[in-house]
Amino acid sequence: MPDAREARFSYEGLDRVIHERARLSVLTSLVAHPRGLAFPDLKRLCGLTDGNLSRHLAVLQEADLVALEKGYDHNRPQTLCRLTPSGRTRFLEYLAVLEQVVRDAQTAGGKKAGDKKAAGLAEPA
Repeated sequence: MPDAREARFSYEGLDRVIHERARLSVLTSLVAHPRGLAFPDLKRLCGLTDGNLSRHLAVLQEADLVALEKGYDHNRPQTLCRLTPSGRTRFLEYLAVLEQVVRDAQTAGGKKAGDKKAAGLAEPA
């Protein structure tokens, strides 16, 4: 097994369950709404269909990243989605690794971290 210096760019903390685009959208939406989101609101924020969101929520629930609470709102069935405490921790750890990826890429490109032009965020000339 290579030592940590040799595998510097392996980014083991990039959790494959989280790293998928739709699941990353779901978790980002939920971390921004600590009380949770109703299924239709989450679907709208993530731009997913009912089926896609259901499937991704099942994967996240199986990984203990999200909890789903079935209930009623004004006599209508409602599913409330929220991060679990361990899901919040894992997501924040994932973000820390992602931030390291950005820093490493900027350093490798000869730009300092936080430089908007280096990150491709500056206005075009």
